[in-house]
Amino acid sequence: MTQARISVDRTAVVAPLDRRIFGSFVEHLGRCVYDGIYEPGHPTANEDGFRMDVVDLVRELGSSTIRYPGGNFVSGFRWEDSVGPRDQRPVRRDLAWHSIETNQVGVDEFSRWLKLTGSELMMAVNLGTRGIEAALDLLEYCNHPSGTALSDQRIANGTVEPHDIKMWCLGNEMDGPWQTGYMTAEDYGKIAARTAQAMKTADRSLELVVCGSSSSSMPTFGDWERTVLEHAYDHVDYISCHAYYQERGGDLGSYLASSLDMQYFIETVVATADHVGNKLKSKKKIKLSFDEWNIWYLDEHQASDEVNDEWRIAPRQLEDVYSVADAVVLGNLMITLLKNHDRVASASLAQLVNVIAPIMTEPGGDAWRQTTFFPFSVTSRLAKGEILKPRIDAGTYETKVYGEASLVDSVVTTDGTESAVFLVNRSQTEAITVTVDVAELGATTVAEAVTVWDEDVYAKNTLTDQNRVGLKQLDGAVLADGALTVTLPPVSWSAIALA
Repeated sequence: MTQARISVDRTAVVAPLDRRIFGSFVEHLGRCVYDGIYEPGHPTANEDGFRMDVVDLVRELGSSTIRYPGGNFVSGFRWEDSVGPRDQRPVRRDLAWHSIETNQVGVDEFSRWLKLTGSELMMAVNLGTRGIEAALDLLEYCNHPSGTALSDQRIANGTVEPHDIKMWCLGNEMDGPWQTGYMTAEDYGKIAARTAQAMKTADRSLELVVCGSSSSSMPTFGDWERTVLEHAYDHVDYISCHAYYQERGGDLGSYLASSLDMQYFIETVVATADHVGNKLKSKKKIKLSFDEWNIWYLDEHQASDEVNDEWRIAPRQLEDVYSVADAVVLGNLMITLLKNHDRVASASLAQLVNVIAPIMTEPGGDAWRQTTFFPFSVTSRLAKGEILKPRIDAGTYETKVYGEASLVDSVVTTDGTESAVFLVNRSQTEAITVTVDVAELGATTVAEAVTVWDEDVYAKNTLTDQNRVGLKQLDGAVLADGALTVTLPPVSWSAIALA
């Protein structure tokens, strides 16, 4: 049986854990909002029309910060349409996804939904078709206590207390030609800087996210970040990263090593941001907001006609059904985000319900967990305290896309009392026995040991078989004399809680 060794150094601290790393994303796209979180006729719906069965699952998932309302949708969003009496809100065409937007869920309703889930709102402003004035108006409506035209309008609309939104995204994917109002890096950097300066004039405590590249495969990747930050560095706090992964051409080995691309993405953006900071002689370090990341079978969706000119309300779009392999890759991406948490301060799994999501719903019927739900929910629940980067001594294998990859990946968290070890086995054929030196954690007991694994790596949860895949007990996890020994099944993600 293949062997691997991991050692944990209590001083190898990456960063204290910030719960914003467990964020998610709700966009007005497909059935994410309508027939997803919102379905007034559903048996579990509350007075606002929100499905409480979905709320329960979101709370179980452990999402901390929810980015809203897009995504591509935000580049055509008129925020004024989404507030006030519902029967007076205009119906609009959404050019991003070629659908009809009823505006029945808007800023105030979504903020009330967030209180149900215990999540923080991360608001995006429209810099595609609008600009500084609309951003300032939305900020005033949301955050000013009272006594101004827009804050009093919010109060008249039934929301007395301000929403007190701290994190704001300055547009979305403005480098992408698919984006309504997309721009060059030079043009976007200027409008982002001016918008950020104006918003911080209104409230210095805001945390602002400027758009980075839409993916590491964009032809302007790196140069886009440099140009934008040369304009906006002094006014913003984060730069965004977006990345999606899928298995292509049956190359499971490369797919299982997708986190190597995420690592490359992070390192490149950090180096670029620090170059600009040094050039400007700034003492500030720009953080990364990885505010879109997930598994997305984009190739298949681009070949379909689900985004078309029928202009439907809440059509079924981007409803990927995820496998065990997808869950393992997602768990590994979470490990990578945690290992880079010193610079990746915020992250948003895209998206939350129905649209490339860990939670699926059926109109009038059930809500259930996709395979990808489990590594996210368990990591969110168990991770606490500080993140430690362990030293991994394991075998490697060759991938077609990324070259050499380790068979095992891992990260550790601890608060001094409770610790957690997160592990991935990328081998397609071999179980791997891993010995983890945890002596410096002071742990004496294995409190929990779970894994996502199945003999069929493509097993999925569906409407007709909602519990085909779930968490399994990871048998044989033994802690003795400061050493944790565990055998990881092939193509698996696992978590071991220690006390």
